[in-house]
Amino acid sequence: MIIKQVNLETVCGVTSVLPENDKPEFAFAGKSNVGKSSLINALMNRKSYARTSAQPGKTQTINYYNINDQLYFVDLPGYGYAKVSEKEKIKWGQMIERYLKTSDQLKQVFLLVDIRHAPGNNDIMMYDWIVNNGYHPVIIATKLDKIKRSQVGKQTKLIRETLGMQKEDILIPFSAETKQGREEIYDLLEEAAGLKEEE
Repeated sequence: MIIKQVNLETVCGVTSVLPENDKPEFAFAGKSNVGKSSLINALMNRKSYARTSAQPGKTQTINYYNINDQLYFVDLPGYGYAKVSEKEKIKWGQMIERYLKTSDQLKQVFLLVDIRHAPGNNDIMMYDWIVNNGYHPVIIATKLDKIKRSQVGKQTKLIRETLGMQKEDILIPFSAETKQGREEIYDLLEEAAGLKEEE
C-alpha cells in the first residue's frame, strides 16, 4: 500500500455530529500511552501527522484521516488514563460507543495493547465492548522493539489468553521503530477496503 495523500478531514468532539462518509473506515482504539499516534504515523508514512501527546489522555476527539481519497483512519480517544476525571472517562466511553454503533462505513477495529504486559481491565473491557458491537478486533501488540525476540511467543500467548481471543482472531506484533508488522496491517486494510483487485 503506497500512501500518497493524507488529510486530517474531520475532528469530532463529544457533542459533534459524526460525519457520514462514503469510504471505508478503520478505527484505532487503545490506552492513552500505548503508541496509537506512533502506529498511525507509521501507517501514514508521516513523522508526526497524528499528534503524539506529551500528556497521555490528551486526545479527546475522534479524528478522521482521509488516506489517498480511498479510506479513512479513525483515531478514537485514548482510554484508561488515571489523571482524567470519571466524568471525562464516561464522556469518552459514550463517544466511542456512539461511533461503533452508528458508523455505516466501519470495516475493522484495531485494538492496540502493549506487548510487554498482560492486557489490563480497560483493555479487556474495550475488547469485549468491540466484540459486543459485532466486530472482531484485530489486536496490534505495540512496542515490539522493547522485548527480546525470544519473548514474543510467550507475550502474544499471554495477550490472547487474557483477552479470551478465538484461535482465528488476528494478532499482529508491531514496532513503530522498525516498522515490523506494518505490511501485515496494510494487507488487512487493502483487503477489507476492497483495494486488492485494483493493483
